[in-house]
Amino acid sequence: MDIDPDVPQIACFDTAFHRGHAAHTDCYALPWAFYEDGVRRYGFHGLSYEYISERLAEVAPAVAQGRTIVAHLGSGASMCALRDGLSLETTMGFTALDGLPMGTRPGQMDPGVVLYLIDQKGMSTREVTDLLYRTSGLKGLSGISGDMRDLLASDDPRATLAVDHFVHRCALSAGMLAGALGGLDAFVFTAGVGENAPAIRARIAARLTWLGAELDPAANEAGAMLISTETSRIALYVLPTDEELMIARHTLALITAS
Repeated sequence: MDIDPDVPQIACFDTAFHRGHAAHTDCYALPWAFYEDGVRRYGFHGLSYEYISERLAEVAPAVAQGRTIVAHLGSGASMCALRDGLSLETTMGFTALDGLPMGTRPGQMDPGVVLYLIDQKGMSTREVTDLLYRTSGLKGLSGISGDMRDLLASDDPRATLAVDHFVHRCALSAGMLAGALGGLDAFVFTAGVGENAPAIRARIAARLTWLGAELDPAANEAGAMLISTETSRIALYVLPTDEELMIARHTLALITAS
């Protein structure tokens, strides 16, 4: 702004894609005044989900009109339930700490743990913040790394534990989102882990068999776009995301309209 104050500054909010949710979806069971004050489930990775929604409509239009779960699995991880390409429910909430375990963030956790850390362990809010954002998740659980590649390459039992925990929580969230959708037609893997870790895709897909998912192992190992079998009742896709492109599109639309 100091160099050229006339250059427009544009913010593309990662929460915007989820703003169509009903109040009963976004609220917490707290006194209503907190909701009115902004304490609600915002959700994140919206730019990624928006891109995948558009991309799925290009590669599989009929599927895109149905019930889809998109798994944005990376250093930051979340899942989103889409119906007709629109966000219906997502795993992240008020902050990006909620939902799935991530590289350095714990994901869903009893808030009583935070109260315990402050009241019984004497930790300051700054110390708890550092713990939850920087030293927890796969990194904290494994004691090795928050990078899934390192964990998959390790034979350390704690690395195995971290991977098992990640897959377990992904499977639980998939069940929750399928419940929100009233069934499931497709499941999309995206982001760093989702796009590049066939072992993780295979393990999550194995936990979706009760929903009718049937993985094609060869297609999965090859990184094909469609990795489900012809007889699978649920289509399984691998679609690279492009959040930067969505930012560029929104920016262009805004500056050309003004």
